[in-house]
Amino acid sequence: MAAGAAEARGGATPPLRIAVASGKGGTGKTTVAVSLALSLAADAQGLPPAFLDCDVEGPNAHLFLRPNFERREDVAIQIPRVDAAKCTACGRCAEVCQYHAIVVLGRRTLVFPQLCHGCGSCTLVCPEDAISEEPHVIGVLEAGAAAGDIPFARGVLNVGEPMAVPIIRQLKQWGLAAHSAAGRTAILDAPPGASCPVVETVRGADYLLFVTEPTPFGLHDLRLAADVAAELGIPAGVVINRDGIGDAAVDAFCADAGLPVLLRIPFERAIAEGVAQGRTLVEIHPEYAPRLRSLFAAIVEQAARPAARKGDSG
Repeated sequence: MAAGAAEARGGATPPLRIAVASGKGGTGKTTVAVSLALSLAADAQGLPPAFLDCDVEGPNAHLFLRPNFERREDVAIQIPRVDAAKCTACGRCAEVCQYHAIVVLGRRTLVFPQLCHGCGSCTLVCPEDAISEEPHVIGVLEAGAAAGDIPFARGVLNVGEPMAVPIIRQLKQWGLAAHSAAGRTAILDAPPGASCPVVETVRGADYLLFVTEPTPFGLHDLRLAADVAAELGIPAGVVINRDGIGDAAVDAFCADAGLPVLLRIPFERAIAEGVAQGRTLVEIHPEYAPRLRSLFAAIVEQAARPAARKGDSG
């Protein structure tokens, strides 16, 4: 491992937060994320990295890292409850709710929990103190030790719940502080796409690693994801999976956008079969472990370069 990478993992410099993302599902994002974590865990020069599965609508990193969950905590948001005896149907609550989660129809005030973001504005503005708040559980956080002594945490959104962001936000608060204090690098496996859950996952990251494929769909969604990195001011690089299919358009875009291609994974039957069996890239081809550690060294170098950041500290 390069000296800069060893220093970052050993705590001489602040530990990194690396978000692994993709513009679309099925590109191999989780395959790369878990294999990177295992490669760093196998290196004796530093602490194993922490791993956060932030794809709370469809978490699957546990299938590869096989954690033993020892800690569990519900995630709830505060939902308004209207006391009809006190409510005068003045409409102040509906006016302040930008998500239309509370409306006044005639003399009745109705609450739509699926639209509520739990901001509490309706409670604050009610002149009659007719609105209280009650917790509504939307998901769960789970944590435990995974393969390679990797601290593992994930969020799981309950079926039928529409909002992933509160779970991701709490997962980051729940899973990052202690590991950063201990000097661990953290790998965050982001949801696919470029929507609000992705933005919440990558906000505050030191580096954004995109996993894409050299196809028109891969290029289209990589463009969207790269816009997120640019808007948040996060340095980014690319892993091209299934290299050898499609065309050279992804390479051309990366060159024009200044996105370094840090690793290429070929389109290979053995890899596809192994992943389908729940095996990681470094289990299928052990020679990828040093390649992924070299990728990490490149990330350390690029993340250390001065750059204006628009994102907060997470």
